[in-house]
Amino acid sequence: MDGNTILVSGLPIFYVAAGAGVPVLFLHGNTGSSLWWRDSMELPGCRTVALDLPNFGRSGPVPGFAPENARLETYADYLAAFIEAMKLDRPVLVGHSLGGAVAQALVAKRPELARALVLVDSAAPSGLVTPAERHPAIEMMRANPAVLSMALKAVVPAMTDEAWFAALVEDAKLMAAPAWIGNAEALSRFDLRGKLSGYANPVLVVWGRKDLIVTEAMARETVAAFPNASLEILEGVGHSVMAEDPALWKRILLRFLENL
Repeated sequence: MDGNTILVSGLPIFYVAAGAGVPVLFLHGNTGSSLWWRDSMELPGCRTVALDLPNFGRSGPVPGFAPENARLETYADYLAAFIEAMKLDRPVLVGHSLGGAVAQALVAKRPELARALVLVDSAAPSGLVTPAERHPAIEMMRANPAVLSMALKAVVPAMTDEAWFAALVEDAKLMAAPAWIGNAEALSRFDLRGKLSGYANPVLVVWGRKDLIVTEAMARETVAAFPNASLEILEGVGHSVMAEDPALWKRILLRFLENL
C-alpha cells in the first residue's frame, strides 16, 4: 500500500490505495491524514483510497487559505476534482469529523459523485462552532507537540496502539499553519441546513458514546437531514472508532457496503 501524489487543480494531493472493486474513498478529520485509515484499507471487493486533504499531511496548501475566508466547500471542490482525476466511479464516501462535513458539502453540490455516505462522528449540517476565545488554545496545539498529543488523545479515548498514535501526532504537525484557526472558522461557518434532502442515496451515521466533540443531538441532526439515513451508536468508543476499535469499525463498514 504505497503512497502516491497526483496533481489536482494545480495542487499536489497525496493518497494511498489498495484492492480492486467498488471504490471507497476515506476522508480524515481535522489535524488528520490518510494514516487514520491505516486499518480500514483492506476491504474485500473494494478499491479503497485514502487521501490527505489539501492543507493536511503530505498534500499541498490551499493558496490564499486564511481564517477570514476559510470554507469547507473549498475542500469539497478539491475533493470533486480528485474523484474525477482518479477516475473513481461514484465512490462511497467515508468521512470522519471534518471529513464528514466535507463529504456533506460535496453531495450538496455534486450528489452524482457519491453512491453512498458513511459519516463517522461528523460535524452536523449546522456546523461545529469553536468560540474565538479558544483560538489561543488551538495555536498552542500547533506550537507545542505535548499539548497537541494531549488534545489528540482526547479524540481517541479507547485507542491502545501507541505507535500508531505517535505517528498520527507526527502527521498532525504537517497541517498548514493557516488551517489551524482556518478550519475552526470554516466549521463554525458551515451550514447546510435544508440543502441535503436531495441526496437520496444511503447514508450511515456512526457516533461513539464517549465522543467529547460531537453530541448525540448533532448525530441525530445529521440523520434527519437526509431522506435515507440511519444511525449506529457505539457504546465503547469515542470520536474515532476507526482508530479505537478497528475490528468493530470494519464489521460495521462491511455490513453497510454489502447492503448497497
